[in-house]
Amino acid sequence: MQSFLRISHSRRLHTQSRVERRRHPAGVTLIELIIAITILLILTGAAIPIVRVQIKREKEVELRRDLWEMRDAIDRYKDLADRNAFQIKVGSEGYPPDLETLVKGVDSQGKKIRFLRRVPIDPMTGKDDWGLRSMQDDPQSTSWGGQNIFDVFTKSTGTALDGTKYADW
Repeated sequence: MQSFLRISHSRRLHTQSRVERRRHPAGVTLIELIIAITILLILTGAAIPIVRVQIKREKEVELRRDLWEMRDAIDRYKDLADRNAFQIKVGSEGYPPDLETLVKGVDSQGKKIRFLRRVPIDPMTGKDDWGLRSMQDDPQSTSWGGQNIFDVFTKSTGTALDGTKYADW
């Protein structure tokens, strides 16, 4: 008799668990889905400004690197010109006449000396059109007199993350 009671009790528990499973169907309710999507939208909305700042920061790093590379090439050209390693144009002060001269190079004692592999693309404007200054230009001038290249700058009118103008770098 006791074994019969045990079996009927276990059947009742088994039947009861099936009924409970029917009352709580498996899956996600509409409210849970809406809450999950809302959380994802909030997180995405918070990440977008961070990504924008990161992209701007990467462009600024690239701009600084490109400006340094071109200014270094101009300085190396000037240094070799001052040591009479190659012929320079009178009145050029020993600076290159254009950026292409830095790419094409100059002949020095039968060897071709190149200062740049290519003119870099300005990351702020997306073009290889850089602002140029010669020794004869005003230091704050935004137009190039065309005599030689003393300095380069970006033509972007934007402002950096640190509050300075890109053109002043």
